Amino acid sequence: MSAVAALAPWLGGALLVSGVAVGVSRRRELLVRWCAWAVGVPVVTAAFWWGRPGITLLAAVVAVVAVLEFGALTRLPRADRAVLAAAVTGLIVAAASAPEQVWRVGAVGVLALVAVPLAAGDAEDGLRRLGTGLLGLVSLGVLAALAPLGALGLALFAAVSVADVVAYFAGPRLGGPRLSPLSPAKRWSGTLCGAAAGLAVLALLSAWSWPAAVAVAVGGPAGDLVESLVKRGAGAKDSGRWLAGAGGLLDRIDSLVGALAVVVVLG
Repeated sequence: MSAVAALAPWLGGALLVSGVAVGVSRRRELLVRWCAWAVGVPVVTAAFWWGRPGITLLAAVVAVVAVLEFGALTRLPRADRAVLAAAVTGLIVAAASAPEQVWRVGAVGVLALVAVPLAAGDAEDGLRRLGTGLLGLVSLGVLAALAPLGALGLALFAAVSVADVVAYFAGPRLGGPRLSPLSPAKRWSGTLCGAAAGLAVLALLSAWSWPAAVAVAVGGPAGDLVESLVKRGAGAKDSGRWLAGAGGLLDRIDSLVGALAVVVVLG
């Protein structure tokens, strides 16, 4: 809790400064996005302040909403979505309360995802359903790392958020080669500027480590591209429309998911 308390003033200050900048710009789309952040940042910070129970609850809610968006994008049947949501939530709860059981819970989740198309006897679409479900479990299951990481998870959230914003503004202005055909609007120049800004945030929040730095600089952009791959396959621009100025929740956590995956791998 003390570590989160040390981060809270920085997050509040960043929100205030960005609000002034948005007000000066007088751009409506930026104001709408800032309002969403003005609600989201205090909620996320309060959950981390609460400690492991708050982080677990936040991660579970985020996971369920993300699974619903992912399922809608990939046209998963409702049964598959329900099993995937239960599997990801089970991983989050296990990581927070019984870390030694995480692999067992993950294995049960995989078996459950395999069982759904098998039980339905889906010869035409069963393989796609299974592959999509496993991709959802692997990608969204890393949210289980949030509770064990504690304040570092909050620092990663802040760093990848700043990196995304800087990349969004710097790329079109600096130009240069495109990052990937999966996301034509993104440029290498913006990605590199965003990575530098994210690393600066880690240093400012005293959360610097090599795994965290690689997570922000490499994992964040990679997570964004993975979601772009899913959206391209679905023929969709956003993962949803309910989040003001930002599409869906997946559009906001894709970089965090990528960063968490790198932290899990690098330990």
